[in-house]
Amino acid sequence: MSTTDISEIGSGARPGPRQPLLYAAFAFSAGATVSAHAWRPPSWWLIAILVCCAAAAYLVKRRPRTATLVVLAAWFWLGGLCIQLRQPTVLPDVALFTEDDVLVTAHVVRAGNFRDGGFGGIRQTLDVVTEKISTAGQTINVIVGARLSFYGKKPGVVSAASPDPAPTLRLFHYGERLKFPAKLRLPRNYRNPGEFDYHAYLAEQGIAALGSGKLSDVEVLPGFSGSRWELWRTRLHQSVINKVHALWPSAQAALMDAIVIGEDAFIERDTRAAFQRSGTYHVLVVSGMNLSILAFVVFWTLHRLRASDLVAGLITVLLSVGYAILIDVGPPIWRAVLMLTVCLGARLLYRQRSMLNAIGGAALGLLILDPEVLFSPSFQLTFLAVVIIGGIGLPLLERTSEPYRRGLRYLNSTGYDVSLPPRIAQFRLDLRMVAGRLAKFLGYRFSLPALAATLRAGFALFDLLTISTLMQVGLALPMGWYFHRVTVMGLPANILSIPLTELLMPAVVLAIGLGYVSITLAKVPAFIAGLALQGITGTVHWMGTFSAADLRVPTPALAVAAAAGAALLVAVALARRRTLFFATGMAILGASAFWIARIPPKPQVISGVLEVTAIDVGQADSTLLVTPNGSTILVDAGGPLGGMRSEFDTGEDVVSPYLWARGISRLDAVVLTHGHSDHMGGMRAVLANFKPRELWMGPNPPTHAFLELLEQAKEQSITVIQHFSGDEFRFGDVSVQVLSPPRDWELAQQPRNNDSLVLRFVYIDTAVLMEGDAEKTVEREVALQNPRADLLKVAHNGSLTSTTPELLAAVQPRWAIISVGANNSFGHPRPEILERLAQAGTAVYRTDLNGAVSFYLDGQHVIPRPAALH
Repeated sequence: MSTTDISEIGSGARPGPRQPLLYAAFAFSAGATVSAHAWRPPSWWLIAILVCCAAAAYLVKRRPRTATLVVLAAWFWLGGLCIQLRQPTVLPDVALFTEDDVLVTAHVVRAGNFRDGGFGGIRQTLDVVTEKISTAGQTINVIVGARLSFYGKKPGVVSAASPDPAPTLRLFHYGERLKFPAKLRLPRNYRNPGEFDYHAYLAEQGIAALGSGKLSDVEVLPGFSGSRWELWRTRLHQSVINKVHALWPSAQAALMDAIVIGEDAFIERDTRAAFQRSGTYHVLVVSGMNLSILAFVVFWTLHRLRASDLVAGLITVLLSVGYAILIDVGPPIWRAVLMLTVCLGARLLYRQRSMLNAIGGAALGLLILDPEVLFSPSFQLTFLAVVIIGGIGLPLLERTSEPYRRGLRYLNSTGYDVSLPPRIAQFRLDLRMVAGRLAKFLGYRFSLPALAATLRAGFALFDLLTISTLMQVGLALPMGWYFHRVTVMGLPANILSIPLTELLMPAVVLAIGLGYVSITLAKVPAFIAGLALQGITGTVHWMGTFSAADLRVPTPALAVAAAAGAALLVAVALARRRTLFFATGMAILGASAFWIARIPPKPQVISGVLEVTAIDVGQADSTLLVTPNGSTILVDAGGPLGGMRSEFDTGEDVVSPYLWARGISRLDAVVLTHGHSDHMGGMRAVLANFKPRELWMGPNPPTHAFLELLEQAKEQSITVIQHFSGDEFRFGDVSVQVLSPPRDWELAQQPRNNDSLVLRFVYIDTAVLMEGDAEKTVEREVALQNPRADLLKVAHNGSLTSTTPELLAAVQPRWAIISVGANNSFGHPRPEILERLAQAGTAVYRTDLNGAVSFYLDGQHVIPRPAALH
């Protein structure tokens, strides 16, 4: 590189080349996004494309810049057309997905390991492709992907229900044909605005149905179905997992599986949450960073072995492809391989400044092949991360550390100084002067190399700090939109964990490779990898102890999201312009990130009315109330039935996303009606995410879960208020009456439905009665307290234990809402209850049929409205 080139890099005076493919990718994405929300006949989009192409051809020589804009418009319309031409998803026959057992013949396409199945049992989860399904005396040939969980007793365990010890269990492997009875169901999203699209997530993996059965009922059929190549891949994959568990203790092996092999079956939810809070979740999963580390080690090693750039690049790409095939974690890793190949190709062609163009071309190719990938968070994060590094990070380093890093070359050569910019030449003179003084202690032979090595390490740290900061700022929008997190501790956590990951990845690969030769030889790299892992987990847990690490944010408003996206484009466009323009772009990008992190959107509420919204939490309860002056109350937070152990947290995964989608960042009060897990299970996540000022409750037995909740409330300085029947108080513009339990209520050792806190909220001449799970005996007492209400929150999911004629006669509700799970095994709501409500002239809404339902009480009328899903 010439002297002029380096000086221009340092000053930022030279504008970079255009990146037409990058801008085309953005235009295509914009068109696809608009088209996904505004359907128009495909012919309209096609005509627009043809018009733009004709206009561009006419303008290309007359007005080149205008022609460029017209071409981008054509890409916009093409993106819309590709979305409109999507093939509709073909759903399997709904008649096969009932609560009755069906007999399934299928073959395994993805094997699973044994996991804890709850209640002292064990579980194995498999992905299969069905061959035929028998039901109601007929057999139907059905080819559909299904994810099945088989449950059984742990080997040697004896239970009261089955005194015979469980037999030895075996893992089912890829290609095996199985026959088994199972209950099948279609995947169902929770029908609340802002919820995770579980159905689309499974569809991306080829899964169209879910099911469960017993391990003891599975019959292995003769024959093999599948690819022999995939069979060998799965065997090698399982062999690597077995080797990992042979080299490290189980706790470390679970993390090694996730970080290196992409097998996250053994990772607990608390571990995932700790990595997410610290902003280092990309370390825990196989991501572009992990792949890049391994690729760098391979490329660097080959260079040391005197391989040319071309040979080293080809071998690196081939090994990366092999790694992606081995771990088989789906499209994200293949996108990372593609981006790596593009970056290496740009380097080999000496077109560093065209890297963004190459990245844009790769993204454009992926989008044309599958436009729906645009709406995948993993694609967006991968693409944006590479754009931030290539479009902002590298230009920033070229302005700052890179000229000085180049200045560390050939420090003993004074002749090299004249080819460098004056400030870099002066930097080298200063280094020689410092080295001369250090020579008194180290000798000149060692002082200059030691000083250069120290500075190189410092520059590496500076680069890591710079890139990490840019990533935190540049990814603020997708992190806030999809994960509702601002990783405040991400910068220091990544500074500590990324170097350790760079040590861990090659050490693990070396240990596994040597493990196939000799476990003794593998112990040294395994020990090094174990130390690195301990450093990573120690950093993660330490950073997670800071309260700032768990900063959660509502979904950004559309205008803010659009502004943040524009800010990123501006920052990329100005990255290679003059210093003033570059600083302006960085300031705009930083301001957008600050806005997302610290300025919450305006909550989506209607003033002057009392809102009551039953949130769809399945076979559980959670209700949001918003008073006329905007105060917010959450009654219960859902949870699993019967304390069943689950990696799914209703409070974190269902209730919180709904509240964030409404723009709610803090609750004024949270109500726990009683201590059953389907009301209290999600409460801890809600307290942590929304930091309510008050926690209302009645008397509850001191169970372990309840005491943990009280301890958390104390740690968060939440005021805990215990209420009893007879209490009456104002909250905002609403009057709150407590109708049960009485002050002399006797508790049992475990929570009971009749412990429920029964509340009546009154706004002028309208009221809502919320019963929790109160049963007949409590309802009789409530009926004597003039509980008239326009809206009744039906108790206990519509069970026969509640909603007595006496209560309905006293309440006289015009509207009722039942929170109930779709196709639940209890038969809720019971037909008798629905008939009883119909006879009382009460209009009924249900969360299993209507999703989240809102009622607006204006003091005179009640207006029901199912939540608009988006």
